[in-house]
Amino acid sequence: MATTRTLAAAICAVVALGAVTGCSSSGGFSDSPATQASGEGQSLNVLIATSGDAETAAVKAATADWAKQTGNTVTVQIASDINQQLGQAFAGGNPPDLFYVNSDQFANYAKGGSLYAYGDQIPDASDFSEQLRKAFSYDGKLTCLPKDSSTLALAINTTLWQQAGLTEADYPTSWQQLSDDAAKLTKDGTTGLVVAPDYQRLGALMKQAGGWITNPEQTTMTADSPANKQALEYVQSMMKAGSAKYVAEVDAGWGGEALGKGKAAMTIEGNWLKGAMAADYPDLSYKVLPLPAGPAGQGTLAFSNCWGIAAKSQHQAAGVDLVKHLTSANQQMNFADAFGVMPSRTSALATYAEKYPQSKAWVDGVAHSQAPVTIPGFNQVLTQFNTDLQSLKTGDPATILASLQRNGEQALKNAK
Repeated sequence: MATTRTLAAAICAVVALGAVTGCSSSGGFSDSPATQASGEGQSLNVLIATSGDAETAAVKAATADWAKQTGNTVTVQIASDINQQLGQAFAGGNPPDLFYVNSDQFANYAKGGSLYAYGDQIPDASDFSEQLRKAFSYDGKLTCLPKDSSTLALAINTTLWQQAGLTEADYPTSWQQLSDDAAKLTKDGTTGLVVAPDYQRLGALMKQAGGWITNPEQTTMTADSPANKQALEYVQSMMKAGSAKYVAEVDAGWGGEALGKGKAAMTIEGNWLKGAMAADYPDLSYKVLPLPAGPAGQGTLAFSNCWGIAAKSQHQAAGVDLVKHLTSANQQMNFADAFGVMPSRTSALATYAEKYPQSKAWVDGVAHSQAPVTIPGFNQVLTQFNTDLQSLKTGDPATILASLQRNGEQALKNAK
């Protein structure tokens, strides 16, 4: 939830602080080929941004298992700020061999020549979610494998639901039903719907309205469309009615906290909610439902990180073998059991759905999910969009989207 500012050159100049000597004159990173190691006894470094102790332990166990099988060794390091640390490592010419790559940074690293593209070495790559394979492809090449998958769904506090006189027949399947339910649930210090003020949540409604930020090929901006305006106006109308609020307005850090504390009767969150509720609010009675359909039908967002391998790593073959182990169906299920993520393999996702029926809404969402925008330098555009969304209640949706359109068009020009 778990997400370089402009281009690879900006990573070198800004994130890497003083270590800019690793940058090439073309604005990317030095891509001189590394001498490759082979055989047993290799030592690989892995850098991850963990969601907590459970994920840390699971990754360490999985890499240790691979090391035992192959005769190699693996050191897992936990990043405090993985984007900054990777930027510094790339610029300094000494990156980890294997690492998590956020979708919003992927294109920056790929354009900068920092990633070793190994997708063509994965014979069963088609088993991975199509949306995520597309998200982690650059110049038509699958560059790195998605390590897991997440989608958004609607979580409701069933106790508050019943207290409002609502039943299963009232579960919202349309925008109108969602706003009606939110109005009935807003009382006694509880807000019907509480969400984070960002496109990673509200973008799902843009998809449901038939819109999105770019065209499917990510070559043209489509932000200032009537569909996107309709989606933001819908959210705005609920905010003005008092039946929807942002998390900060109810003194919560995210939707799960608002739901757990009874500040929200409903929230829009991903499958990371399951582990957080079990850890922080084990007595909460809640249910996860599909996001209600909008004017254009159902829609949700897809999220993931990928397993990146450094272009300068001396252990690329071993790294690919380790990725194959970490993304195998069995290992993805081990990760799902350990810390709640969903598999990125469609075969393993089917197993997950059978084992965790309470997660059905998140699993079913994969089929109609929207992959993230992965354009070099676009993370800065999305950061500004999130800033603009914070003023949605009193702002002008058309103006917010016009700014996104303008900034996105500039990023597309720079990315060419």
